Amino acid sequence: MPLKEIERFSVSYLQILDEKGNVDEELEPKLSHDDLIRLNRGMFLGREVDQRMLKLQRQGRIGAFGPCTGQEAAHCAPAFAMTDKDWFVGAFREVGGRLMRGESILNPLLFHNGFEEGNLQPDRKRILPISIIVGSQTLHAVGIAYAMQYRGEKDSAVVTFFGDGGTSQGDIHEAMNFAGVWKAPVVFICQNNQWAISLPRSKQTSSGTLAQKAIAYDMPGIQVDGNDALAMYKATKDALDRAHAGEGPTFIEAVTYRMMMHTTADDPTKYRTEAEVEEWRKRDPLSRFRIYLEKKGMWDDARQKKLEEEIKNEIDAAVKEFEAMTDFKPDAPFDFVFGTRHDEIEEQRQAFLEELRKEAQHA
Repeated sequence: MPLKEIERFSVSYLQILDEKGNVDEELEPKLSHDDLIRLNRGMFLGREVDQRMLKLQRQGRIGAFGPCTGQEAAHCAPAFAMTDKDWFVGAFREVGGRLMRGESILNPLLFHNGFEEGNLQPDRKRILPISIIVGSQTLHAVGIAYAMQYRGEKDSAVVTFFGDGGTSQGDIHEAMNFAGVWKAPVVFICQNNQWAISLPRSKQTSSGTLAQKAIAYDMPGIQVDGNDALAMYKATKDALDRAHAGEGPTFIEAVTYRMMMHTTADDPTKYRTEAEVEEWRKRDPLSRFRIYLEKKGMWDDARQKKLEEEIKNEIDAAVKEFEAMTDFKPDAPFDFVFGTRHDEIEEQRQAFLEELRKEAQHA
């Protein structure tokens, strides 16, 4: 019997706004003046919080964290496209998106100083805690989506974020497999920032794109300029519309770049060149969006200065509030190692408290 072709696949690439501020008017989403200003503010807030946290970490005032500078469009624009009924299920490099969903600036300051209170959402916003284990959050995302399906909840979906390195983890493939089988309302957003710690994208996979991994799970996959806020908004909005309509999951590969280190415990100069970083700096999502707004007559130096002062004051207030909080129980982590107390853990608790007392005596 002769061979015959039974399937044919393709992967599309979406860009609406290029690095010079040129826009494809046919694809340009119909966002209002206020919408565009809010999106711009959200990305700028994410950048400024990220940079302040970097300074705080270098001063020893918070612990290690994963900076997101350069990736704002890849998670802020999707967050902006979401409705209040959608779930935000992130990893650890989406501070801007979390803030756009209504999380407090105080939260990342607390979390990255070792306080689990930084994951609390007092207003019951649909945001899951930060997930450090690579890829594990995608399983939670599909579980939530399946539960919403089971309950008959309408017009709700889950947006989950992960990095290019995550596509080498089994958890993500298991999540995508279940999402495809169940037609679960999930939007998978891979922030392809070119590096999984020190491992380049080229050593992650031989696939021409990461978006094509969606093909195996019978879901649409699209590659998007992840530094183009308009393209990321449109791709996410289209995927959410599909999910809300009961048409199942979508995979979005956001091609972006990690401008800073993997985490503040990492030295990127050991594995990549400054020339590479500078090339990507030309594609900065914030600067291109500002050019776009300026061309529309919505932005100028005076508005930028006002925004900078406003956000600086917000961050200053959050840092002041954070550093005034001194009533945390220092040995709280020992309470939750197991469901019941154990002698060995209690011995470790006492040793820890004794060290704190010694440090206080010598301070």
